[in-house]
This record gives sequence, structure tokens and C-alpha cells, in this order.
Amino acid sequence: MVLSKKAKQITTSLTLDITAKAKKMKAEGIDVIGFGAGEPDFDTPKNIQEAAIKAIKEGRTRYTAASGIIELKQAIIGKLKRENNLTYTPAQIIVSAGAKQCLANVFQAILNPGDEVLIGVPYWVSYPELVKLADGEPIYIETEEINEFKLTIASLNRALTSKSKAIILNSPNNPTGTVYSKDELMEIADFAKINNLIIISDEIYEKLLYGSNDHISIASLSEDAYRRTIVINGLSKAYAMTGWRIGYAAGSTETVSLMSNIQSHTTSNPNSIAQYASVEALNGNQDDIGKMIGQFKLRRDYMVEKINSINNLSCIKPEGAFYVMVNIGDVLNKSIDGKVIKDSIAFSDVLLEKEKVAVIPGIAFGVDNFIRLSYATSMENIKIGLDRIARFVENI
Repeated sequence: MVLSKKAKQITTSLTLDITAKAKKMKAEGIDVIGFGAGEPDFDTPKNIQEAAIKAIKEGRTRYTAASGIIELKQAIIGKLKRENNLTYTPAQIIVSAGAKQCLANVFQAILNPGDEVLIGVPYWVSYPELVKLADGEPIYIETEEINEFKLTIASLNRALTSKSKAIILNSPNNPTGTVYSKDELMEIADFAKINNLIIISDEIYEKLLYGSNDHISIASLSEDAYRRTIVINGLSKAYAMTGWRIGYAAGSTETVSLMSNIQSHTTSNPNSIAQYASVEALNGNQDDIGKMIGQFKLRRDYMVEKINSINNLSCIKPEGAFYVMVNIGDVLNKSIDGKVIKDSIAFSDVLLEKEKVAVIPGIAFGVDNFIRLSYATSMENIKIGLDRIARFVENI
């Protein structure tokens, strides 16, 4: 029997694989420190929990419109106007089972076989695979650590071809924590206009900022940028609602209509209870977000200082999200107890084996000289885990 050739070309998620392996070891009683999680370690705020319970008690447990309830669309519209200076109608909004489904929908809606999507390296692991599933071609654009891993117009121009259809912009960025300034976003918007590219702006980490830059949605910069941008966002990261699976997208009526039609034939509506809880998340008290951000900043500062104090390791200070990309280039091709650390996967495997610390190899994001650490874990775990990493590196 011949199964799907396309499906066979899709790689597994190293982040999920390693997180699952670490959880399995923990379940077996092994003292593992995990730096892989891409989710806050905080509980969902109480007011959101209570809104979900209220929705259950009121019987709001049936199918909704495939693209989301009108109450949540209105809450999203209000949020985008209030926080991002963007104006949309309900027909321009789709609610999905997480931002990942929004991305899958949009690629299926805009791509034809052979269309190219420009993706900066390092990239979030699912971008290339989602593009390939939609019959597109991911085109990788190398970035430099010295430039905070940011796309430049020169690098974009080198990657541009007659088949270029779209560009993915992720700010704040996973895995680098990079945040683009207004001037940098203007340059990318102008590049997209000149070359008639669709902009996929993944803004899921927008509230998790620690530096001097505010979050600016590229869609807010001009009428042209607004028309050609699909904004992707969700509740998972800022509201500690990863398991609730609510994401949303905003864009042109035509594109969102196609996305909604696709969703109606695949998953239909996102979870009804989670949708009503998300209305409260967007419209209700926001104090818990500030508290979480304060804790993330403390953890980030400690992690960056500690990593840069370890011989042969280094990192830049991320301005957003909750990840640090650690440069391990100086230890590659060296050995520990006869095992050669030839790449980021070998580093991660041997580290987990010897020190019981789980990290994500950089090759998952397209860069083999790095590992990614998440500081969405307790300060206690961060201190213990980094001490173990320091001991591991000293013995290489």
C-alpha cells in the first residue's frame, strides 16, 4: 500500500519529541529538569476559569459557528482596535483551535503548488511543515546572531524569486526572543509592497515583552500593509491557556472567508467552552498578565547572566517571548566520556543522559550551533538546570 508521499516528507516536531521524552523520564521517577516547554508554567487566571465553568452551567456546550462565536469575534475586534490600532469587522476574523490551526488555514487559503514562502532562520519548527502541507515551498533566509537574528532587506532580496508569494514575520520571535522595531517593520512592509507579497504576521507572544521596544503590528503601519497582512494571534501564551486551544486570525474578508470554509470541512468550530472563557480573557481583568511578565523577566535576567558566565557558552538577551538561544559552537566536535558532541542533537542527547536536563537542539529551528532553553519554568528549576549544564560543559 502506498501512503501519502507528502505526509512522509513532514518531519516530526523535535520540541514535542523531547518534551515527551522528559515527561516519560519524570514519570519513571527520574529527576529531570525540562527547558523545552513552550508554555507558561502558571495556572490560567481565575476569572477565565470561572467564565468557563459558567459557560458549562449555562449549557454552552454545543456546536458554534465554524469560524467562532460572535461574542468572541467582537472581543477580538475590540482588542485589536484598543491595543494594536487595527480596525476589523466580524467577517475579517476567524477563531481556530490555536494559532497553529490559523497558520495551517492561511497557508491552505493562499498557496498554490510551487508558491514560495520566505522564512527567517531560526524559525518556529512548524512553519516549514505547514507550508509544505499546503503544497508551498519554504525558502530559508539565514540571519546573524550579531544582528539579533533579524531579517534584513538585503537577505530578503537574495531569497526573492518570481515564485515568492508570502513572508512570515514572527515578532516577538520564537525561538530567539527578537522584537522588531517600527523602522525595521516599515522596511519589511515596503519590501512586501514592492514585491506584492502577503505578510503572515505571527504575534502570539506580543504581550511578553521585557526590553525597550513596544509591540507594533506591521498591519498598523499603512493602508497597504493592512490589506496584505494576515495577523495571527491567540490566548495560549499571554493568558496561560495553552490547553484551551484558542487562536485567531484577522485579515481581508476574502482570505478569512477561504480560511473559514477550510476550517468548516476539517475541524469545524473550536471548543465552545474555551471560546466563552476567551471572551472574559480579552475583556476582563488583565492584572495576572503583568504578574506573569514580571516573573518571566526575573527568570530571563538570571538565565542570560548565568549562561554568559559559563565558559564556551553564550547568548544574546531576548526582548520578548520566553526563550533563550544558547550558542554552543565552541563545544562542538569535542567529546565527553568518549562521546563526540558533533551537533546540537548530540549535545542535547548526552546532556539529557548525563545530567538529566532536557533542552531543544537548535537544528529543530534550522541552526545547529545552538540549543533553545525556555524560562517558562520555575526559578528553582532554572537554577538547578543551569548548574547541571555548567557542570556538563566543564567536563567536555
